Amino acid sequence: MSRSLRTDVSKDEAGADMWTGIPLFPDSASTMAGRVDALYFFLVAVSVFFSVLIAGLIVFYAVKYRRRSPDSVGASFHGGMALELTWTVVPFFITIVIFVWGASVFFAMSRPPDETLNIYVVGKQWMWKFQHLDGQREINELHVPVGRPVKLIMTSEDVIHDVFVPAFRVKADVVPGRYTHLWFQPTKPGRYHLFCAEYCGTRHSGMTGEVIVMDPSEYQTWLSGGAPEGSLASAGARLFQDLACNTCHRPDAQGRGPVLEGLFGKTVTLQSGETITVDEAYVRESILNPSAKVTAGFQPIMPTFQGLVTEEQLLELVEYVKSLKSLPQPQGPQRSSRVGVESPVPQPGSRAGVEMQTR
Repeated sequence: MSRSLRTDVSKDEAGADMWTGIPLFPDSASTMAGRVDALYFFLVAVSVFFSVLIAGLIVFYAVKYRRRSPDSVGASFHGGMALELTWTVVPFFITIVIFVWGASVFFAMSRPPDETLNIYVVGKQWMWKFQHLDGQREINELHVPVGRPVKLIMTSEDVIHDVFVPAFRVKADVVPGRYTHLWFQPTKPGRYHLFCAEYCGTRHSGMTGEVIVMDPSEYQTWLSGGAPEGSLASAGARLFQDLACNTCHRPDAQGRGPVLEGLFGKTVTLQSGETITVDEAYVRESILNPSAKVTAGFQPIMPTFQGLVTEEQLLELVEYVKSLKSLPQPQGPQRSSRVGVESPVPQPGSRAGVEMQTR
């Protein structure tokens, strides 16, 4: 008896071990994961319920109203109003619930908090390149602190990619020529898979990586190594001067380009009379296609830098322009009709602004 019992226990343990490590469902490691899972399981439950109900009714009525003799003729039946209202109203309210619930989750996923840890992402066949604001660079690995909202500002060097982190329940396209955004807030430390969820070529399946979530103290220790070249904004400042952007973008509003300092995130007026918000996409387009949206009060004389700067350098310039937002405003009269993203005073050895003549 005891030997038989031990044999049965061993079989049970072997059966349990067989299922160990099988990822039947990804980890739940972000604040958004629970909301996405709840909606997902609700949809599954509704689908299973009505599938079983409909299949059961088909079988039940097929048996109940089957032909009992070769000569039998079925009686005519005209549907009742109550039945028709039921199968119209009930699905209507179910779809409304799904729509409202799904919309609330969508808006929560598409609207990051005001205070986030911003990290730039560049997708390239077949790798992920991450750039932290302090200058740290990573390839196919992303270190983030637990408990802090993280916002990814993403673009592609070649084709459409897609960032997908199953444990966080977040996914967003990475499109060449524009910036897309994705945010998440990790809830527990660990290493989580990162995939490209958009077919991008022959080695698409190998375009993977890891998101490494660390305790805040460990994350600060990791950051303390720093990048020898300095922060992303300081690298942008050096590039800004190398491209001679400071010759046109002067804080005294006497240059041929708009003042850059302090206007990131604000609204500017274009020659066409339209208004546009100065964001990452606007700054990027001003560098690559300066004649696309010319700021009111300026002429479209700025040359394009298309092909002269890489995607990484564009990110450096964008972050530098964003960093000017906190610098003090220059003294003296300003030409209010010339608005754009400002640059600092072009003194010897100082930082200068991105050459955005048209903004």
